[in-house]
Amino acid sequence: MLCVNVGGLAVTHVTLAPVYLTIGFPVVALFLCILRIVWWWRLRPKTLTEEEADDLLMRTTIVAGSFSIVVMAWAMTLHQYGGFYEQGHVAIFVAVTMTACIFCLTHLPVAAFLIAGIVLSVFLAVFMASGNRVFLAITVNTAFVTAMMVRNLVNNYRSFAELVASKAEASRLSDENARLAQTDSLTGLPSRRYFLSCLEETARICEAEQKRFGLAVFDLDQFKPINDTYGHTVGDRVLAETGRRLAAFAGPEVTVARLGGDEFGVILHNPGAAHEAIAFCDRICTALQEPIRLNDIRVVTGCSCGLAKFPRAGHEAAALFDRADYALYHSKLHHRGATTLFSREHEDAIRAERAVETALRTADLSAEMELHYQPILDTVTGAITLVEALARWTSPVLGQVGPDRFVAAAERCGLVHGLTLLLLSKALTDCRQFPNWVGLSFNLSAHDLVSPEAVQEIIATVRESGIDPRRLTLELTETALMRDFDQAKAGITSLRALGITIALDDFGTGYSSLSYVHRLPLDKIKIDRSFMAGLDTEVGGRLISTIVSLCRTLGLDGIVEGVETAAQREAVQRQGCRYIQGYLIGRPMPLRDLLAWLAQDPPPKRQTDLEPLRLSA
Repeated sequence: MLCVNVGGLAVTHVTLAPVYLTIGFPVVALFLCILRIVWWWRLRPKTLTEEEADDLLMRTTIVAGSFSIVVMAWAMTLHQYGGFYEQGHVAIFVAVTMTACIFCLTHLPVAAFLIAGIVLSVFLAVFMASGNRVFLAITVNTAFVTAMMVRNLVNNYRSFAELVASKAEASRLSDENARLAQTDSLTGLPSRRYFLSCLEETARICEAEQKRFGLAVFDLDQFKPINDTYGHTVGDRVLAETGRRLAAFAGPEVTVARLGGDEFGVILHNPGAAHEAIAFCDRICTALQEPIRLNDIRVVTGCSCGLAKFPRAGHEAAALFDRADYALYHSKLHHRGATTLFSREHEDAIRAERAVETALRTADLSAEMELHYQPILDTVTGAITLVEALARWTSPVLGQVGPDRFVAAAERCGLVHGLTLLLLSKALTDCRQFPNWVGLSFNLSAHDLVSPEAVQEIIATVRESGIDPRRLTLELTETALMRDFDQAKAGITSLRALGITIALDDFGTGYSSLSYVHRLPLDKIKIDRSFMAGLDTEVGGRLISTIVSLCRTLGLDGIVEGVETAAQREAVQRQGCRYIQGYLIGRPMPLRDLLAWLAQDPPPKRQTDLEPLRLSA
C-alpha cells in the first residue's frame, strides 16, 4: 500500500520537485518495502516461541513508526512544490495512507496508534499553520475521522482479543479432552487409543529410518480369581497399583499404557539385543508379581509377557501387535511368569493355524468329522459305565488334524457353536446303540457355555435325540468358567434342570478350580492326568487322596484320568478312587469297535441300568 501511494504522489510531482524526491526516494522506499515483504513471506510464525513472537511484534511497531516519520517528512517536503492541486494531493495522500495503515494494523494497535499520532500531529501542525481554510477543514475532518477509526480499532481489537482467548480456551479444553481420551482414568497410564497411535507412528518412523523397536504385551495371570474373590473394588486397586509400578519403567525410550482389563502394553524404542529386551521385560514381570497389600488383604498377581521386535516380527503395527499377543498367549500356556519372544517357530505355528481355519471354513464337517469313544471303568462293578466322545477330523487338504487345533480354530472363526451341535447330534445318535447302563460324556467349548443361545440349542438337540438326559454328562474346563462366571453358572443351571450331569474337566491344572467347585452346581470332577506322574511318591499319593476326599465330602463323583499301567490302577484304588479312565482301560476307538467291546463287557453287577450314571468317589 505504501509503494502504490508513494508512487502515485511522486508521479504528480515529477516535473515540479527535485529528482531525489520524485525518483530517488520512491525507489529507495520501494526497495525497503520489497525487502520487508520478502522477510514476512519467509517467516514461519508456527515455529516461533512466545518470546520470539513478542520480540518481532515490538520490532514491527518500531519499523512502522520509523516508516511513518520518514514518509511523512517526504510528503511534507513535496507539499512545498506545485500549486493548489498538488498540495491537495499531498493532503489526500496523508489522509488515505494513514487510514489504510490503521486498517492494516488493526490487530497490532500499538503500531496503529503510533502511526496515527505521528502522522496526525505533523499533519495538523503543517496544514493548520498554512492559514488556508480548505486545508484547515481537511485537517479537522481528517482528525475527526481518525478519532472514530481509533475508537473502532479499540473495539475491534477487544473483540479480537476475546476471540483469541475463546479459541485458546477451546483449544485448552480440546487438548484436555484429548488428554483424557488418551489417558486411562483408573491407572493414569496412557490409554489403548494413545498406545496404538504411538505404535503406528513408531512403526512408520522406524520403517523410514531403518531402526528397530520392540512391542511387549503384559497380562496378569491371576487377576480374574482376585476379582471374583474380593470384588471389583479390590480388583480396581490392584490394577491401579500395577499401573503405578509399570509407570516406574516409563521414560524417553519406554512408552507404557493400559490396553484394557488386566492387559498392559510397552513400546521399547531402543530395545537393544534380544536378550536385553527379554531381560527388561522379565524385570517388569518380576515387579508386577510382587505382593500387593490392600489393608488386611494381601494378593499376588502373576504376570506373563509376549514380546515382538520390529521389523522381524512384522512391518505393520497391527501385525506386530498380533504377534506380541500370540507370544503372550504362548507364554501363558508354557512359560507363565516369564517373557516369550516371538520367533520363527511361532510364525510357522500361525501359518499352520491359518491353514486349519481356512480348511475348516470350506470343510464338509458332517462328512469329515467322526467320533471316537474312550471308556471309563467302574472298578467296583467292573463294568464300563461311561464313555467320553472325542472328535476326530480328517481333512482332505490337511489330513488328520488334532482336536486341540481344530477346536481352537473353530473358536477363533466363530464356527464352534455349529461344530458343537453337529458333534453332539452325532454322539447322541451313537448313544442310542450303547447298552442302557453306559452313559455319554461330551466336552463343551467355553464359547458354548457362556452363550445363552448356544445353551438353548444344546438343550433342544438333547430333547430331539430322544436320549434320556440323565445318560449325558457335559464336561467343562476351567477356562469356560473363567470366561464369564455368572453366565457359565446360569448355563450350568439350565442344563442340569433338564437332567444333564455336569463335570469339571482337568481339575487341578488351573489356579482357581477349588474356588469354583463350591460355587457351582457340579456333579463330577475329572482329576487331571498330570497327577499320575507323581502317584508313586508320598506327596503325589496324598494329593490324589485329598482330592478324592474332597469329592466325597462335597458329594461329587470323582474320575481319575490318565491311568496307563496296572500299578497306577492299584495305586489310585488304594487312595479310594472308584472311576478311572486311560489307555489301560481302553484307547479312544470308533463306534463299531466300541460296540463290539461293550458286547463282551458284562453289565454292572450290583446296579440297575441308570444307577451307574450317578457315580460316587
